[in-house]
Amino acid sequence: METCIVNSPLGYTKIIGDEDGISSVTVLNTEEKLTDIIPIELEDCVIQLVEYFEGTRQQFDLKLNPQGTDFQKQVWKQLEQILYGKTISYLELSKQLGDIKAIRAVANTNGKNPLWIIVPCHRVIGSDGSLTGYAGGLHRKQWLLEHESPFKQQSLF
Repeated sequence: METCIVNSPLGYTKIIGDEDGISSVTVLNTEEKLTDIIPIELEDCVIQLVEYFEGTRQQFDLKLNPQGTDFQKQVWKQLEQILYGKTISYLELSKQLGDIKAIRAVANTNGKNPLWIIVPCHRVIGSDGSLTGYAGGLHRKQWLLEHESPFKQQSLF
């Protein structure tokens, strides 16, 4: 497995993957040494993340290889269907997966998503519109949703 650490507007980002695909993208809560030379297997991921943060990419086109149970992979695959700038609730996600009673398992799996931003778990919110639960921190979830919003908040001053 190859690893690199790059900077993003939301903090240091660790990317892990190999020729089989990207297996992990995580935001770190500590400063780390940035990678000088990005491994070739991770270059597309780095480029696409930069494009996302620049606002020129709304959908990722990467070979993914997350590690998890069949259920987790099913939930993460469903998360990929949530369009840029849109949100759904955990309840809606459970319904889409065919089992409304699995809402807690779905929410738990959402929180274990190993592919930060690329598999957009930040687009899942509470049924009341609240920003519930986010492994990267609610401030990051809010930033990502505002970044993707077609309605940009403008300052009056």
